[in-house]
Amino acid sequence: MDYKILIADDEPEIRNLLRLYLENENYHVIEAEDGQRALDLLRAEQPALCILDIMMPKIDGYHVLQQIRKESNIPVIILSAKDADSEKILGLNLGADDYLAKPFNPLEAVARVNSNIRRFYSLGTKVVQEGNLAVRDLVLNQDACTLKKGDKIIQLTSVEYRIMELLMKHPGKVFTKQQIYEHGWGEEYIVADNNIMVCISKLRAKLDDDPSAYIQTIRGLGYRLEK
Repeated sequence: MDYKILIADDEPEIRNLLRLYLENENYHVIEAEDGQRALDLLRAEQPALCILDIMMPKIDGYHVLQQIRKESNIPVIILSAKDADSEKILGLNLGADDYLAKPFNPLEAVARVNSNIRRFYSLGTKVVQEGNLAVRDLVLNQDACTLKKGDKIIQLTSVEYRIMELLMKHPGKVFTKQQIYEHGWGEEYIVADNNIMVCISKLRAKLDDDPSAYIQTIRGLGYRLEK
């Protein structure tokens, strides 16, 4: 796999463990021991994915994540000893694509990296020939994986992009939570959780001040994009 992975964590043991397992999967690994170094490497090396610890010196992981989302939509996996739901929701709200709580199984970490890489970068090969999707004043550029509203570019995470792609391919169609989850996260929908609600809420805020201007909730069924 010719993908570069950035591990941003202030614990050398964690970085070494992840490096060992990721390099065994043929990933190229770069490391940052603090938030400032992470931002420097993100700009200089342009990694394909970032594993980001929350509690880091100089700049914490949440502020690093906020800056990443101003500049890039690469997949970000939050790695933290904080496993409370509120911390997870905050990370997802700020634009994280996935979350791992310490202590973690390194095999699970690798599986999540593989899953996010596969979901995000397979889009580039699948949609090149399909052109842009346009609904009202929204245009989804499937070559660049970007969304524009009028002349304004709306920054999306990889999960948000896939959800918008699904909705914009079928405007007016109602999608269940299961359909949205399996398309957006690329995983089987087993039990209901609040990830979908959080993601839809964040998408609505990005699209318009009026939360129901584009994405409608169909009570008891799911969501649809208004034509």
